[in-house]
Amino acid sequence: MLKTLTFTIMHFCIAFGVTYALTGSVSASGLVAAIEPLCNSVGFYFHEKVWQRFGQSRQPQSQRPAHAWLHHQA
Repeated sequence: MLKTLTFTIMHFCIAFGVTYALTGSVSASGLVAAIEPLCNSVGFYFHEKVWQRFGQSRQPQSQRPAHAWLHHQA
């Protein structure tokens, strides 16, 4: 949990710093630093879903779970 917390703080600080360097605005930097990690988390969720599906399609059919064929026929 500590690693997650320190990563979150680092992410917030980087987002704030980059935005401040580009805009010079504390309010814009704070807004971006608050919103960007949330957007990034949602993007990461869908990225993982795509990679899971990509990984399943690369496995030989004999190694796929029996229910995997249901997802590929739709």
